[in-house]
Amino acid sequence: MYVYLVFSKTGTWLSRVLTFVTGEKYVHTSISLDQDLKTMYSFGRVRPNNPFSAGFIRENFNKGVFLKQSNCECIVYRIKINEIQHAMLINEISRFIASDRSFRYNFLGLFTAAMNIPMRRENYYFCSQFVSELLIKINLLQNSFPPELIKPMDLYHIEGKEEIYKGFTWQYGASSLGNTNRGCVAK
Repeated sequence: MYVYLVFSKTGTWLSRVLTFVTGEKYVHTSISLDQDLKTMYSFGRVRPNNPFSAGFIRENFNKGVFLKQSNCECIVYRIKINEIQHAMLINEISRFIASDRSFRYNFLGLFTAAMNIPMRRENYYFCSQFVSELLIKINLLQNSFPPELIKPMDLYHIEGKEEIYKGFTWQYGASSLGNTNRGCVAK
């Protein structure tokens, strides 16, 4: 069993600002339980045309911001997990799905994290905060930082991850899912 971490460059105005501030290319992160990435979970725009309508989202490369921005780039990693971790992850994600409308995007926390000031607000998350909290709860990420300070680039350092794709989101899955080099840009 695997969990999939997706790091992407969506091209939205917030993505461009975060790229400028951090110097990092991939500033959005999502998590998925399936290799085809038909359902990824994160925090971002609920409505692609409205940056202020943001919260818990179920996304894939064929809808939402990824569809609106045709040249989104990404890196996809997989990490082996055991059955207990898989069940725990499903349980945690189910909790978010059951109350999806009560969760909001943590805009304020995003900016305080940039200043290295953790801001925990109940039911408010930004993408890497959400993903890191899930990974901490299933004992896949041991970090001395609270999730409120974890940036996407901090998740690059998870041990045991394997890069399975790097390229444009619209090319992901263009060939068979068994080919882990499908459409890859040179690494």
